[in-house]
This record gives sequence, structure tokens and C-alpha cells, in this order.
Amino acid sequence: MKPFIVAAAQTETVAGDLAANLAAHRRFIDEARGRGVQLLVFPELSLAGHSAGADALRLALPRNAAALLELAEACSPLAAVVGFVEEAAGAQFYNSVATLYAGRVVHVHRKIALATYGRLDDGKHYGHGARLDQFTLPADPRWQIATPVCADLWSPAVMHRLACDGATLCAAPVSSAVEAVGDAFDNPRGWDTVLRAHALVYGLPVVFANRVGHENGLRFWGGSRVVGPRGETLAQSESAREELVVAPLDYEAVRAVRFDLPTLRDARGIHALESGIVSVS
Repeated sequence: MKPFIVAAAQTETVAGDLAANLAAHRRFIDEARGRGVQLLVFPELSLAGHSAGADALRLALPRNAAALLELAEACSPLAAVVGFVEEAAGAQFYNSVATLYAGRVVHVHRKIALATYGRLDDGKHYGHGARLDQFTLPADPRWQIATPVCADLWSPAVMHRLACDGATLCAAPVSSAVEAVGDAFDNPRGWDTVLRAHALVYGLPVVFANRVGHENGLRFWGGSRVVGPRGETLAQSESAREELVVAPLDYEAVRAVRFDLPTLRDARGIHALESGIVSVS
């Protein structure tokens, strides 16, 4: 099989301007298509903006919205993971990502680990996602793709479950700012550690797409990259500008890593262990 070509779209979202962000997405999709990309990952809330939750009544879209379907028409033959504020049944709002392919919305993931700390306020505006589905694409169904959003990747339980459920590729839409958590927290260094750890422990490649630019006093640092199944960096942005970060992935490398270091195989068996607290008197 040929390599599976993936890319992170390191974009600068215009807060609250759906039309401008749709146009930017189309430009990146066109460039990615020209470079043979098969899976393109945009940042978290890429169609709405980091602070879109406060304006959800205006910016939210149902998953069958015309704007998403029109963007999906532009995606053939690649698939694109885009971030948006989703309005679901019963006027419930979620920080979601939609995977667009061949004119359809083929998958939606709602952020589970809502970030409500430091200067982050997901929990004020969004509901918690309750599913961890994955999907495959016709180009190469061996790649079982998961799309955890930003803080989802900082939840060991979420990432462990995705890996044990069979994920072989992680598309990671992120909106990470330097000042988001606090002055004592190094966001770029933290993300580097987390991404390498997931990839290395589970033999799980990661396409990390972080935004750039400024919004509400926050500086988004970029650093978008593709991490291979041994925790190695295959491609990475070295700037805080908009760009496409492209790399090929080899499924045979995932097979070899998981055979050499069977952490994932053994982890599946650990679920059967019983635990408890013993009182010593």
C-alpha cells in the first residue's frame, strides 16, 4: 500500500466570521489536494474562533448545516476535520469537530474533557461529549481514525480508551494559547511531552493541528506537527504563521512498533483486573 498522506492546517481563525473562515478552509483544502493529502486536520473551533462559546446562539451549526455540506463538497478526494460549535437537538451546544468527505459529514466528535481552568471556559458554554467513536476512509481502511479535541488528549482515560478500541491514527484539532493555563505552565513544552507520550506508548501516530494568531488577549503559538508511532516528529511547523504541515504515514511502521513494544496488547488485558482498598488495623 502507498503511504497515507496527512496534513495539519495551521490556520488563523477570524473570531465570529464564518464566511471568512470558510473561505480560508477552502484555500487550505485546495492546497492540500494539490499536494496529495488524504486527511487534513484543522484546529479546534476553526470555523468559529476560540471564544465562540459566548456567541453560540449566532455561530452554532447543526451537523447537517448547508455551510458544512458545501465545504464537504470541496473535500473530494481528501477528508477534512474541521472545528465548529454544534447545535444538537433540544438546543444543546457542543465544541465539536466534523469530518467531511465526498460531500458528506461522515463523523462528528464532541469534546469530552471540557477545559474550564486558567483562561479557558468551555464548561460555561458547552455540554460534555459522551461518545468515543472512530471511523475509516475508503482510501485505506486500516487507518482507524479518532478525533479527540484539545484537552481530550490530556485525559489519560480518553486516550487509553481510544487506543484500546483500536485507533491507529489520532487527528488532534487544538486551540492552544501561550497564556491559556497560567504563567507557570509551559504550553508548547507540555504539548510536546503529551504528544510524544501517546504516540510512543500506544504506537499511535498523531496529526496535531494548532492555530496561530491572537484572540481576546491570547497568543496562539502554532507548532503543528505530525508525530510518528515511535514518538518521532515526522514534520513540524517552525513558525507562528499559517501553513500546511504535510507528512506520509506508513501503516507497516505501526504494525512493527506494536509488535516490538506490545503495550497496547497488554493494556487490553489489564481491564479485567480487580482493585480495592484494604484496611490495615
